[in-house]
Formats: sequence, structure tokens, C-alpha cells
Amino acid sequence: MKKRIGQIMLCFLVICGLLAGCGKTQEDAPDGQAAPAAEDSASTDQADTSNEEATADAASGGKVYFLNTKGTVSEQLEAIAKEYTEKTGVEVKVVTAASGTYTQTLKSELAKKDAPTLFIIDGPVGYKMWKDYCLDLSDTKLYKEWLIDDSMAVKGDDGGVYGIPYVIEGYGVLYNNRIMQEYFALPDKAVEISSVEEIDSFDKWKSVVEDMTAHKDELGIKGVFACTSMGEGAAWRWTNHLSSVPLYYEYQDKGIVDSDRVELTYSENFKNVFDLYLNNSSVEPSMLGSKQVADSMAEFALEEVAMAQNGNWGWKQIAPVEGIKIKEEDIKFMPIYIGVEGEAKQGISIGTENNYAVNSQASEADQKATIEFLEWLYSSEEGKKHVTEDLGFISPFNTFGEGETPSDPLAKEVVRYLNDSNYYTVNWTFVTFPGDNFKNALTSAMFEYTQGREDWNYVQKTFVDSWAMEKDLLKEQ
Repeated sequence: MKKRIGQIMLCFLVICGLLAGCGKTQEDAPDGQAAPAAEDSASTDQADTSNEEATADAASGGKVYFLNTKGTVSEQLEAIAKEYTEKTGVEVKVVTAASGTYTQTLKSELAKKDAPTLFIIDGPVGYKMWKDYCLDLSDTKLYKEWLIDDSMAVKGDDGGVYGIPYVIEGYGVLYNNRIMQEYFALPDKAVEISSVEEIDSFDKWKSVVEDMTAHKDELGIKGVFACTSMGEGAAWRWTNHLSSVPLYYEYQDKGIVDSDRVELTYSENFKNVFDLYLNNSSVEPSMLGSKQVADSMAEFALEEVAMAQNGNWGWKQIAPVEGIKIKEEDIKFMPIYIGVEGEAKQGISIGTENNYAVNSQASEADQKATIEFLEWLYSSEEGKKHVTEDLGFISPFNTFGEGETPSDPLAKEVVRYLNDSNYYTVNWTFVTFPGDNFKNALTSAMFEYTQGREDWNYVQKTFVDSWAMEKDLLKEQ
């Protein structure tokens, strides 16, 4: 499996190498998605070195402060930090930024005396913004010995390594296989399609979805899709992940991996998918401004809907839902089809945007403690177990063996697509998005569209104009 991961990541994350000298900005949460509120937890740090070395570092005053962006694993990280502190005596503090605020939180925290020693950058975009705070990690084991494919790392013009990816993730359309099979068994369904496997285009997907809506009472669901969350900090599934798919095809057509100007040539395809979600949803558009991703995942967990767009990180919000009805074996992924030629071979979107960066302005003791904490987490038996079982991460490091992958159903689906050469991977083009101002403008435009106050032309214009404006600003940094 690791060979397959390496091949795929080499193919689509070469963007990181190509863009290392270019400018973009920080993405907070996709990947990993937003936290409900800023939380603080004291714990500790060290590597998979000896306890004797750990004690020495603790005595020297080395400590770790991790500013986390993944709200879905904030509690797990706090528990890991606590365990590591008890084991080594090294202080580790984990703070999770509130939803949609990572950039501003990081800016504020880095200005403090006790600034984060460990934070997240989203590839070349993040490095461009935070390069004055990024330590060269080229001599660490994480990069020199363990990273499966060194093209994944975020590099500067000087050849230094300033960000190291810590997880491989995938997103697409989650579906409940039980409900889908129940639909396909209906004697009066309006389509000739008889299984999810036969859905290999937008037109087929749309025909199934709309007919399911017509039969939603028989299927016992409120809607085919879970709510299209547009609450504060919750629109990233559409502004980042959904829009990334049409942009991927624009990049493919132009033979590029980034651009200072985009046309959103597949704007109509983008609109068609978004409309499919809105028109076959569990809630009316007027309610979307109050909906969060957790609401969507709860609907999916309770089998109130058949589908929901999200990534494998969504399992962390599905599994704990009180009264969960869906069975693990019924949770599957399908690609986000948008209606382009050749999409029958399209797979789900797989990539990484989240990279560890160590604060270059922290003390040497804190830098050492931070790196050793990461080395422990990704090489020791206890640490690796936390990564795969508690955090649910598919690791990009060769310290993990064939059987050391997450056991949750969505991670298994990502690995399945990674290993299936019949599908091509849709690269994460949103790692090239210019920054938060662009994303915020797009969020506002898409919300106005959902409320009927603007048409789709306004969304496209906002996308194109805001992109150009912020790309130009980045050049000036």
C-alpha cells in the first residue's frame, strides 16, 4: 500500500515542489475541519528516544506548544499530550483554534512571548505567509529518513524544508449503502441503474438522486443529502473542497498547477453539483445559515439522509453521535462527479494540505523538544497507535507497516481508492487558493446564492475577481 501511496502522492503533490517559491496563504481546517472553540490543554513532548534523554530535555526547560487546526481530533491530541507529559516530563500544550480562525489565531499567538513551537501551514501558501517563523527541518528524521516521498514536503527557494505533511486524506460523497440498496430494490424506481457501482457520471448521479428524493418517504429519509452547512466557519466543504474539483479540470486543460488568474471555466459544473445538494437536501435553504458540519454528520449517522459530502475525517463526527444507526460496513465513498468527459474513471479527491512547521524563533530547547515529540508520535509503538487509532490518520511516513492504517470505514475507503489503479485521483487544487480573504468572499457569495439574493454569475465573478486581487497582494509580500 505504501508504494501505491508514494506513487500517487508523487504525481499530485509535485505541486508542492513546483510551487515552493510561489505565494499563497493559510488554509485553516479542511483538511481537517474546524474546531468548535479555542481549547487549551497542558501536556508534554518528546521523541522516541530514551526516557533518560527525555528527562534531560525536561530539566533543560524544553517544552511544546502546538496550535492545532483540526477540531475533530482536539480531544485526542490533548489526551496524547497528557500521556506524553506523564511519560517524559516534557510540557506540551495543545490549543485548537476556533472554526475559521486559524490564520488570525496563529498571527496573534506568534506575537506572544510564549508562542507556539509547532503549528500548521498549508503547503507553499502557508509557507509564503509564515516563512519568517518556519524552521528548516531538512535534517530531521521526519524528512531525511521517514517521509515516503520527499516531494510532499514544503520547500523554500533555498532548498530548505519548512513544512512536513503529517496525514494523507481523502474526500468525496459519503453514502449509506443500506439505503442505496433499498432504493435500487424499489419496483417503481425511475432509473435503470441498479447499484452505486453503475453511477459513473454526473448525469447518472443526478438521475438517481432526484428519483430518491421522489421516494424519500418510502426510504424513511428527510432528504438525499445532509444539510448544506453554511453556518459560521462551516462552508469549507463547498468553498474549498467542492470548488477544488472544477478547478482541477481547469488546471488539467491548461496544463498548470497554479495560476495568478483563473476563469472558473467549469463554473456551470460547479453550480450543477451545488444545486443538486441544495435541491435534494434535508433542510430548506433558508435554514442553511444556522447549520454546521456536525449537524450534517449527525443526520448521516442517524440515517436521516443517504449522502453527505465530506472527508475521511468525518468519521470523528459520525461515530460519537448519540443513537447512531448507520453500521460501519454501510459507510462508503463515491467521487464527486461534475459532468466532464472521462469522469467514469474519476476517483475521490486525495491529498494533503496540513504540514507541521516548527517555530524558528522558539528557543533551541523548545525546538528540540517539539521535534522529538513528533518523532515519538510517528515512530514509537505507542505513538503510532495513537496516530492510526485515535487520530485516524493515514500516515505519510515509512515507520508505519502494512497493517498500521486506521480501521475506521472512511479511512479504509481512502486506502481502497489509493490502491485501485482503475481510478485517477483528483488533486487538491484548493491548496493553491490565494488566502482567507478570497475564501471569505466566496463563502459570502455562495451564501447569498443559497438565499436567492444573487445569481450564480455573481458567484463566478466573485471567485475570479477575488482570486486575482489576493494573488496580486501575495506578490507584494
